Amino acid sequence: MSLPLALARIDQIERALVPPDASAASAAVGGAAAPSTPSAVAATAGVGVNGSFASALQGALPPGYVPGSGGAAPANAICAIAGAEVGQSEQPPGSNDSPRIAQYRTATAGSGVGPWCAYFVSWAARQAGTPLGDHGEGFGSVDALYAWAQRAGRAMPNGPGVVPRPGDLVVFNEHVGIVEQILPGGRIQTLEGNSSDRVSRNVHVFSDALGYVRMS
Repeated sequence: MSLPLALARIDQIERALVPPDASAASAAVGGAAAPSTPSAVAATAGVGVNGSFASALQGALPPGYVPGSGGAAPANAICAIAGAEVGQSEQPPGSNDSPRIAQYRTATAGSGVGPWCAYFVSWAARQAGTPLGDHGEGFGSVDALYAWAQRAGRAMPNGPGVVPRPGDLVVFNEHVGIVEQILPGGRIQTLEGNSSDRVSRNVHVFSDALGYVRMS
């Protein structure tokens, strides 16, 4: 699919999902124009990507699409791309490998078969046009990923008052995922590779996280 056609599809999806009263409901504070598309509303309000929008967006994104070139915010793109991978699993179980997981490894520099949660977020970030690393090299380990985020000023250690937003990476003890949605009661919904040997959608409380990596 050509890039112009893909972007036209994204715009068409967004227009179709805007409620009729969106203009009135999004009156801005201080007279500034409020966001009027699902992607802009999600990015501004700090809420998760609408499921139907995410599915449609993933189908419309061409390979190498760079968020910001028209259509979707980076948070929407990384969540849609990662969400489309839910259910991908190790073959055979326990092997840390499969044809699809081998694709995730291509987003890292020289990584071999092994625990692949960092491979997965590196791949999703690259597909979304926001590659990890000083040179977009991706990371094969959680420690290396978070060390880079600290150097780059993107790391947010968890603590009182720290609230992530969709599209952030969430760092646990030797594990990393993607924040897909903020839920009531101090919980987050995540997308994680190498969770029970597959790409999984999980729910955690804020205190589970060691920190976050801001992607945009």
